[in-house]
Amino acid sequence: MPKFKLFAGRKGKADQAKNNQFVKLGREIYVQARRGGTNPEANYGLKSAIASARAIQMPADNIERAIKKAAGGADSVDYEDVLYEGYGPGGVAVMVKCLTDNRNRTAADVRSIFGKRGGNLGESGCVAYMFDQKGLLVVARDDDDNRDEDSFIMEALEAGAEDVVINEESYEIITAPEDFDTVKGNLETAGYAFETAGVRWLPQNTVAVEGDNADKLLKMMEAFDDNDDVQDVYHNFEISDDEMNRLG
Repeated sequence: MPKFKLFAGRKGKADQAKNNQFVKLGREIYVQARRGGTNPEANYGLKSAIASARAIQMPADNIERAIKKAAGGADSVDYEDVLYEGYGPGGVAVMVKCLTDNRNRTAADVRSIFGKRGGNLGESGCVAYMFDQKGLLVVARDDDDNRDEDSFIMEALEAGAEDVVINEESYEIITAPEDFDTVKGNLETAGYAFETAGVRWLPQNTVAVEGDNADKLLKMMEAFDDNDDVQDVYHNFEISDDEMNRLG
């Protein structure tokens, strides 16, 4: 399993990025409540969306407002899930997960973001074969983290995980999609909290990029992040720390 690093955005845009995440998660909470009911204990999708919102310190009022809007139903909006596939600069693979109430608008926006930054939107299936759908649970590490790595790996595997990737900043727990809920529940019972938790498309292999391609790819990721319809982006490129520092 290749090392997986979440795209974190550029320094100086933290506040805007957090606001974008509030909008996206508010929509996700609304959709999950509409689809499965407003009780998070009986609706795992809603419970997971609320947990993700709390993890980024989304105000409780925002969460409650999204749920109440879903319960009201009078001015309800129908959203659909759409997954777009394409190529970034240098031919890297990119998958864009969207939640939209207007497929034509979203498709045009996604196509424009690809095209303006040296990429192109492809046909369904053009890059999906380069990814595996897996559950991903990220446990953050800090300077005070003194847990035994071997013990943690064994605990995660015994909880049902397929693999554990150890990084300087985090532990990444990989699960089969169908085992995600069970593994998450087992580890939560053991006292673990997650920085990230969800079923994602993880690349089978990664491609190192640099120079102009790296710059264009970062700008592409920022543009997707700024688009309210885009819920997540999956890709198979890596940019080294030295290159990131050079790009500023």
